[in-house]
Amino acid sequence: MSNMPMEPEAFAEQVADLLKRMQPDYAIAMVGPRELLVNGRRLDLENLYRMVSNEPTRGMEIVEHFLDQLFTGDGLDMNDMPFELVRSRVMPRIQPESIFEHLSRDLVAHVPFVNDTVIVFVTDLPQMTVSITTEQMVKWGVDADELDRLSRANLRAYAPGLEFQIIESKEGGRAVILAEQDGYDAARLLLDDLHKKLSARLGGDFYVATPARDMFIAMSLGPSEFVDRLRARVDDDYGRMPYPITREMFYVTRDGVAGTMGKGLAA
Repeated sequence: MSNMPMEPEAFAEQVADLLKRMQPDYAIAMVGPRELLVNGRRLDLENLYRMVSNEPTRGMEIVEHFLDQLFTGDGLDMNDMPFELVRSRVMPRIQPESIFEHLSRDLVAHVPFVNDTVIVFVTDLPQMTVSITTEQMVKWGVDADELDRLSRANLRAYAPGLEFQIIESKEGGRAVILAEQDGYDAARLLLDDLHKKLSARLGGDFYVATPARDMFIAMSLGPSEFVDRLRARVDDDYGRMPYPITREMFYVTRDGVAGTMGKGLAA
């Protein structure tokens, strides 16, 4: 049995081809290097990719078994699941507004955010994450604001013992890097105690960069040479990393998170 390609886009294309053969009536499209759109719902392939990476010689077998279990067992059809069964698994993700070039805004449960981004909600299952639709939201009798509050609480409990790496620059600035690599690094910008956690280390209010889903860099507001250098790195990460979000900085204060689009970043 042939192996699966391990280049991310080729991997997703192969999974899509297999799924089309198994479920010819499904509408399937690629929307990211490890992400498919299946019947209007986003399907994250990150966990499947990692499973295949651990046993590459069994790649095709693993993928076929995964898809068979997922789709013949109604794994994707979660509309009838009661809210009480999934409420502890509802998680937030920050996405660029550009996702609505592929998805209907009216079908995706979301709330607006800053820097031309939105917060979408997913159900985090053991082997995949599946986006929550407005149809599910209506059936559950909840609104987007309630999902926002719930998902942030679940995010806070998801990995309470976060390990932040602190870097001091030659210019005198400080940066804090988070790299849990669990699919929610960028989403940690939404933690309600983020300012309390990091302000003492960064000298008060600070910037956060989330160029991609698995990137979180908090930094002091100055000096300007330090901020400019990190912003150049953020631009590079935004252009090369999978699941890009934004090259803009977020400004974090004790009162919340503000955008910086169109504003200078010099301290």
